[in-house]
Amino acid sequence: MNEPAPPPVISFIVPAYNEERLLARTLEALRAAGRASLLPFEVVVADDGSTDATASIASDHGAVLVKVAHRQIAATRNSGARAARGNLFMFVDADTVVCPAVVRAAADAMLDGAAGGGASVRIDGTLPRYARILLPAASWWLRTARIAAGCFIFCTREAFVAIGGFDEAYFGAEEIVLSRALRRHGRFVLLRHAVTTSGRKLRAHTGGEILRVVWRLAWRGKRGVRERRGLEIWYGERRHDPGESPAASRRLD
Repeated sequence: MNEPAPPPVISFIVPAYNEERLLARTLEALRAAGRASLLPFEVVVADDGSTDATASIASDHGAVLVKVAHRQIAATRNSGARAARGNLFMFVDADTVVCPAVVRAAADAMLDGAAGGGASVRIDGTLPRYARILLPAASWWLRTARIAAGCFIFCTREAFVAIGGFDEAYFGAEEIVLSRALRRHGRFVLLRHAVTTSGRKLRAHTGGEILRVVWRLAWRGKRGVRERRGLEIWYGERRHDPGESPAASRRLD
């Protein structure tokens, strides 16, 4: 006799490094979306060696706090997943705001048999001209290649375990590797619903800096994301965001 399936429980898993400025907003949105989903949920923050108030903000907002010292995004995501109790995983970046509709749609997709997926993305604030030019191409590529944007990825616990989680050989593009693995494992869904993520990196770095990273990755391929060197946009010291109080948003479909 088959045992009944466990009841659905959402685990929001948030990797964080020195995110005191934006983390509270993210956690408040997750709690609101979790309550609106009418499903049991938890929030797990994997704090990767932060030196600011990230850990205390996570605790103050009732999150399960996992302290690690990887300085490697794939490993940090995996540490958060190991601490999670739910069977519906949603990986959300610490600078990303979700709405109830996207959480409910992601949960419904997994309950309907999807192994995992992603969502559309809005970039907040006023963006520099180079970013407004690049974003449509990035949007088209994500949809065509069927890749989840890294700021919001969801999958069932069963699928996550089956594919071995995020590949820790990669310091970047781990969402691409995971998306492809999930597609091989089962049905992969890209939602039309959108999350909103910070455009701070696009505002804080010049077009030349961004294009050098893109060129390096295009030239070196997988080798370019198997080491931290050259990925300072993600692993270097965080620069001041010129748009501290963004009011607008641009959609990445």
